[in-house]
Amino acid sequence: MIRTFKALIAAALVAVAPISVQASGDQDMVEEVLVILSSDSLQTQGMAMVLSNTMAQQGAKVNVLLCDKAGDLALKNYEASPLKPKDLTPGQMLRGLLKQGGTANVCALYLPNSDYSKDDLIDGVGVAMPPEMAGQMLNPDMRTFTF
Repeated sequence: MIRTFKALIAAALVAVAPISVQASGDQDMVEEVLVILSSDSLQTQGMAMVLSNTMAQQGAKVNVLLCDKAGDLALKNYEASPLKPKDLTPGQMLRGLLKQGGTANVCALYLPNSDYSKDDLIDGVGVAMPPEMAGQMLNPDMRTFTF
């Protein structure tokens, strides 16, 4: 009888363990992230946007900093080849992230060192200010990813 009772308790613990692990994992989830994208590689830009959108769908607040050639993703006249499997460009994925509540800024050096102005950026994209960006990078509650 005692063995049966112990076996039932052990079985119950094994059955509940995956649920408790999942629940504690959610408590440790990062709530806000900073994605710094400076690569000019189309696939790297695409993967950064795929992961950014996925993190937003999983509940994270996603902030994107676009530097160098990656700043082009934020241009109204941005064009690129769509990437498989969803046939979307990184720029289209960026626009999707903004619709989900993500934020995006071009690097403070992007516009002054290009032929573009703030008017050339899509709605919702700002110009990063170094003190604010440094604050995000130094925030221990925010995880930073670079591509």
